[in-house]
Formats: sequence, C-alpha cells, structure tokens
Amino acid sequence: MSQLPQPLTSLEAGRRATVTEIKLAPTERSRLLEMGLLVGTAVELVRFAPLGDPVEIKVRGYHLTLRKHEAEQITVVPAA
Repeated sequence: MSQLPQPLTSLEAGRRATVTEIKLAPTERSRLLEMGLLVGTAVELVRFAPLGDPVEIKVRGYHLTLRKHEAEQITVVPAA
C-alpha cells in the first residue's frame, strides 16, 4: 500500500522520504532546486533544532538546513 503525501515536517527524525511537491515562492524554490532538492529526490529528516526551527535534512549526501516554514511547504511520501 502506498503512503499518502505529507509535509516534510511531519516526519520523525531518522525517517526517509521522497519529495513529491515543492510549494514555495519562485525565489525560495529556485534556491532549493540549485541545492539539489528536486521532486523525486530522496531525503532524510536528520533532526529538528531544540525549539523546532530550523529543520535539518540530508539530501544527495549532504546536510541542508531549512526554515520550518519552508519545510512545511515541501510535500513528501515516506519510504516504506
């Protein structure tokens, strides 16, 4: 059974997923695309900062830190 898409921030730390949609403004979106965060890319949620913002993910072998409001606009499907 296939998992339903959900915001990146709903994953637990250590969980892997695949990006299905990025709903950010063009300026923010292009910055993420340049860093390799594309639809279809596998990501792993590494951790949340102590107060929940920012969010650290692992994408294409490196760690990327996103603001929580950005991560909430990235839709993923968790890996089985």
